[in-house]
Amino acid sequence: MYAPAITGTGVFTPEEVITNDELVVAFNAYADRMNAEHAAAIAAGEMEPIPHSSADFIFSASGIEQRHVLNKSGVLDPEIMHPVLRPRADDEPGVMAEMALDAARKALAAAGRESHEIGAVIVAASNHERAYPAIAVEVQQLLGIEGFGFDMNVACSSATFGIQAAADMIRSGSVKSVLMVNPEICSAHLEWRDRDCHFIFGDVCTAVVLERAEDAKGAHWDVLGTRCLTQFSNNIRNNNGFLRRTRVGQMEDRRDMQFMQNGRKVFREVVPIVSEHLGAHMAALGVEAADVKRLWLHQANKTMNDLIGKKVMGRVPEPGEQPNILQDYANTSSAGSIIAFSQFSEDMGDGDLGIICSFGAGYSVGSVVLRKVG
Repeated sequence: MYAPAITGTGVFTPEEVITNDELVVAFNAYADRMNAEHAAAIAAGEMEPIPHSSADFIFSASGIEQRHVLNKSGVLDPEIMHPVLRPRADDEPGVMAEMALDAARKALAAAGRESHEIGAVIVAASNHERAYPAIAVEVQQLLGIEGFGFDMNVACSSATFGIQAAADMIRSGSVKSVLMVNPEICSAHLEWRDRDCHFIFGDVCTAVVLERAEDAKGAHWDVLGTRCLTQFSNNIRNNNGFLRRTRVGQMEDRRDMQFMQNGRKVFREVVPIVSEHLGAHMAALGVEAADVKRLWLHQANKTMNDLIGKKVMGRVPEPGEQPNILQDYANTSSAGSIIAFSQFSEDMGDGDLGIICSFGAGYSVGSVVLRKVG
């Protein structure tokens, strides 16, 4: 058995940014147009008018101030309200593979590794731009990596489940090192025309290099333990993914074809599941709350994270103990906890413990307990 370690991380951040104020202008223009078109039905009580959104509402509901996206113009056009991404020819890199290359190269540089030293590639993300061939095999080809690659999807927990899969392969000796990447094009599955969720997501890609701890070239993070849990729930779902809204030649505009969630039920049900999961994982490893220096939680909702942090730590976390990146990135699905880890871990010292934890649709929960070395 070999001991796995995280030796490098990388983050690709799209250049285009949408602030809450910009998003509200576009949404409210759409709402006004729809309300005008259906004025008679609204007056007759046959349908409710679409209420306006506001920057204050968005921040109060989520803690989000802006989000990075691959295409801003399409999202902010009240006639379109979704990203417009250029179709790729079959001989061009896919969108997700292109994102993955940037994050992967940064992670490899941080680990002091060349791509040919990697034994496997995992692309773990909540939405994939195509069914096959696997995005991971494309990334493998583009980077010149021998070995193998595969895709996996556990929604917002994809990255932590990907870390467990990579760590297990390293422990068993089937590979010496793994590149695990999380290209998240969340803007493509979000329903930007729904006031309750139009602000939630952004686009990003993260990457993590895992290898045998004995092979690490410098400071690294020993993976002390990984734990995953799933429990079926329909409270967060996406019935159509990236597929066009077409059924048997008929164009459909069904609301349930894009991102859907029952936010209040999710909050009420997920907080105890995650808190109990983390408590059990820590107990199994003999880790006390006082031992944990940092919690890198899934970045979906600040209030939810604050409550989970309080339950796990047994007190309100001190500033810096539970970093948030929501205000800058919004919810980036599986990549959120990895962004937080990448941006808020350099200051930790030799022997310090931290936990990466993600949770979301499924329900799914994944946790990774880490110890800084060096």
